[in-house]
This record gives sequence, structure tokens and C-alpha cells, in this order.
Amino acid sequence: MNTMSPTPSSAPDPGTRYGGVAIGLHWLIAIAILGSFSLGLYMSDLPLSPQKLKFYSWHKWAGVTIFLCVLVRLVWRLSHRPPELPDTIPAWQRKVAAATHVLLYLLMVVIPITGWLMSSAMGFQTVYFGVLPLPDLLVRNDELGERLQQVHTLLNYGMAALVVAHLGAALKHHFIDRDEVLARMVPFLGNKPSHGDTR
Repeated sequence: MNTMSPTPSSAPDPGTRYGGVAIGLHWLIAIAILGSFSLGLYMSDLPLSPQKLKFYSWHKWAGVTIFLCVLVRLVWRLSHRPPELPDTIPAWQRKVAAATHVLLYLLMVVIPITGWLMSSAMGFQTVYFGVLPLPDLLVRNDELGERLQQVHTLLNYGMAALVVAHLGAALKHHFIDRDEVLARMVPFLGNKPSHGDTR
């Protein structure tokens, strides 16, 4: 039996992929945002009806869920260092990527809050999953509610543009640059998890 310790050259590759929790939260939030955004577009032009009010409730439930998941993701991100980007990526692209991530996180926090404020100002209390009433953040003010609705809509379109840019950059890295950027967040592409974020 060989009891010799492995040499440094035979140590495991530290890897460049996010861990399971980070990947799971990323895709859960992404799917929830896509569903909530699509529902928001669909329901906005519907005539007032019980069905439209039901859609609004679903939209608000999704917003609260996204908000909570983003808070968990932020706490996880602060306590688990993300894998490093490949050395081949220029410094300006690293700065753009970092700025995009900051803006996305900011919007994922601010957009649900503007929706909550808007709902409060319009006199519609948010009852999470029809069970947990959330406190109104503002007294009823229809004019303010309409302004908040405009802000909420503009922020959503801004986030949609950032998401498209984010997705386009990830696909460029995978199919044109052929580096490991997309593989860091897609499990079946085969990179090993990073030691800094393995759970």
C-alpha cells in the first residue's frame, strides 16, 4: 500500500465554477424574474376584472419572493468568494462585468420595493400568498401611486436591458471567446466547483 502524501503537483484543481447554492439561487431568481416580468407585461393591458386582480396578486407574490431570494443571495455572496474570471479577460471587461452585477443586484432590490410602495399608495395591500399581510409603506395617494408605477415600469425595462446584455456577454464568452465564464454558472458544462464556494 502506498501511504505517501500527494505531491503539490497532484493536488486537486481548485476549479472555476460556482457552488451548488449560488447556482441554485441564480437560476431560481432568473426564472422568477422572467416569469414576473412576462406576467407584468401581459396583465398591464387587461381590462379590470377579478382575473386581472388575481394576476396582480401573483405578480406581487413573485416580487416578494424575488426580493427575499436576492437578500439570501447577497448574504451568500458576501460570505463565499466567487470564482475568479479567466486571466484572458481584459481589465475593462472586468470593470464592465462588475458594474453590471452591481446594477443588477441594486435593481433586484429596488424594483420590488417600488412595487410595494406603488401598491401601498394605490390602496392595495400586499398579502403574501394570500396568507401574510405586509404593512403598507405609504398612505393612499393615487397621484403618487401613478408616479411610482411609472418608476417601477422604467426600472423593469432597465433591468431587462441589463439582463439581455448580461446574457449576450455570457454567450459571447462561451461560443466566441471559448473561455470558462458561462461554465461557472452552468453545472453540466463540467467545471469543478471552486474551493471558496463549494456548498
